[in-house]
Amino acid sequence: MASSSAKPYCCSSLNPAPSNAIARRAALSALPAAKPRRFSHGLAAVAANPRASRSAVLRPVRACLAAPRRPEYVPDRIDDPNYVRIFDTTLRDGEQSPGATMTSAEKLVVARQLARLGVDIIEAGFPASSPDDLDAVRSIAIEVGNTPVGEDGHVPVICGLSRCNKRDIDAAWEAVRHARKPRIHTFIATSEIHMQHKLRKTPDQVVAIAREMVAYARSLGCPDVEFSPEDAGRSNREFLYHILEEVIKAGATTLNIPDTVGYTLPHEFGKLIADIKANTPGIENAIISTHCQNDLGLASANTLAGAYAGARQLEVTINGIGERAGNASLEEVVMAIKCRRELLGGLHTGINSQHITMTSKMVQEHSGLHVQPHKAIVGANAFAHESGIHQDGMLKFKGTYEIISPDDIGLTRANEFGIVLGKLSGRHAVRTKLVELGYEINDKEFEDFFKRYKEVAEKKKRVTDEDIEALLSDEIFQPKVIWSLGDVQV
Repeated sequence: MASSSAKPYCCSSLNPAPSNAIARRAALSALPAAKPRRFSHGLAAVAANPRASRSAVLRPVRACLAAPRRPEYVPDRIDDPNYVRIFDTTLRDGEQSPGATMTSAEKLVVARQLARLGVDIIEAGFPASSPDDLDAVRSIAIEVGNTPVGEDGHVPVICGLSRCNKRDIDAAWEAVRHARKPRIHTFIATSEIHMQHKLRKTPDQVVAIAREMVAYARSLGCPDVEFSPEDAGRSNREFLYHILEEVIKAGATTLNIPDTVGYTLPHEFGKLIADIKANTPGIENAIISTHCQNDLGLASANTLAGAYAGARQLEVTINGIGERAGNASLEEVVMAIKCRRELLGGLHTGINSQHITMTSKMVQEHSGLHVQPHKAIVGANAFAHESGIHQDGMLKFKGTYEIISPDDIGLTRANEFGIVLGKLSGRHAVRTKLVELGYEINDKEFEDFFKRYKEVAEKKKRVTDEDIEALLSDEIFQPKVIWSLGDVQV
């Protein structure tokens, strides 16, 4: 979807740094003079603390409007039509990743951080799956579900998953009922392949079970019940409209539409949400939600397509963890909405994005699932630049190669421009690194140094500050003296 008015980078990105080396040197020269170090080969240090001084002078100014406030929580409606609830299922679906199980104590720690992040709903677990998980969800409901956080005193909804049977629903209610805002999330499969081969039930039987179990959950005193037709992405449309109508009548407040096997394409999933919104009687009395798996790598794209089509709750996980290929990634979905808000109809969330990096690292630590370096938003390389062309652009104007400021996700880089030195780095980046380290050398000396730098960089993955200083010592500081010992020259 193209737009000539679209910004080339997010409104939250930083404004340009000085556009050339002369401007940067001028900024440095305006700093209070520091006593330089002098060397026999004409080298001189720049300011005593150039890294800190430069950032103080060159740090750009933000120019973004504050996001609208989070509306008051009402289970079956959202007073702000552009507000999107973020439903985090890291502690339930994310924990179902092979090898990612967490202890009750670890789940509580992560839940506290999710509350700080500002998620609207925390799906804390599947209470019927084990006594330990029931205890974990109960502990989260008691503490996190009753403790205001942030300037707005936000308290998240605490949700427990259940199949459509009384035993599961009883366990879920026992776990979440202690929260200020409890929710039961119950599900049953609706695709032909699931009903025939897994449930071995007719469509009419499935509708009857769903209707009865949603009503049962409400009868326990739970004011907030979410219903999911599992494998909705492969379910018959007319059947979906029918079963959703029936559970709304029974008291469902949120209708979650799962692409359980990650089968749909973004335009298909967006059309599915739009069709449900247009054709389900009583849909105005419930919130439409999405839950997209990542089997084809389209979970985040499908989720955004669903939001654009009218879904106002998005189910996601930190780092995109989850069964098989994972889920829609919270950080990708939230930052896409924040970055391209004007093309998504003005949608916004209540997420405090400056907690994203900390939350990502915490989930990696407790789940044991580490993200790949090139993972969007939170990968180690997401804000790092090694190519000489990219480094030159970054040094002139950060918006050339970054659409998001690392500050917006709470990331502090080792250097202001995210420069990583390697064999592809060019003269501009290498010379800037020398200035950061406190050295200025003349052009002839730099060319000699740069030639040696390239030789070393071709043999190493990355060139460290220690490597740079060692090269300086070898190439510049060492006296070029020839000693004569008879016929032997040293």
